[in-house]
Amino acid sequence: MDKILIVEDDAMIASGLSYALEQEGFEAVTAGSVALAKDAFAPGVFSLAILDLTLPDGTGYELCKLIKAQEDLPILFLTARDDEVSVVMGLDMGADDYITKPFRIRELISRIKTVLRRYGKRTGEDNLMLPYNVSVDLKKARVTKDQQEIVLTAMEYRLLLTLINNRGQVLTRNQLLEGIWDVAGDFVNDNTLTVYIKRIREKLEDDPANPKLIKTVRGMGYCLE
Repeated sequence: MDKILIVEDDAMIASGLSYALEQEGFEAVTAGSVALAKDAFAPGVFSLAILDLTLPDGTGYELCKLIKAQEDLPILFLTARDDEVSVVMGLDMGADDYITKPFRIRELISRIKTVLRRYGKRTGEDNLMLPYNVSVDLKKARVTKDQQEIVLTAMEYRLLLTLINNRGQVLTRNQLLEGIWDVAGDFVNDNTLTVYIKRIREKLEDDPANPKLIKTVRGMGYCLE
């Protein structure tokens, strides 16, 4: 699992970004200052670092220099300043990309994945084998059962990915709704979620009336085996 270091002094932004990354299957470590980031960082531990430029005890530039001196780690800057000087300075110091606040979380996730692919650091499998002869090709967004392609709608696929990224964990209905909304940017209500779960089960379960792959945990939510 790719581990990402997030250095951001705004606790709300850091928490939201950490949650979004974990929904995508990453492990996130947050630090709110240069000092805490120095304590958290060690060569060979992280796959990528996201650095805010303005921190209470220093700058992202300082951390970029420190990290790059020890390891050729991919670095992405977060900045509230969109002026050319800040951007060029960061890139000249070895940063791989930047994004200006406020940002769309999906755009940031896309940039992170692009940088990781460039470095060849993406360690997650592209083909996932699930129980009951279900497989998911992440590169092609293709789902098969018994080697036959199963056609899922975009929302059904996104919901399945949310369950896959949290495989073995019970997700509440609210967590699933938040995950779908975050990915799709569309409003989904509780009744619609029930319909999507039902449709996925009809397509992937051997016996949809007695689901084994996507289990209902009474009073809590759903869990992918």
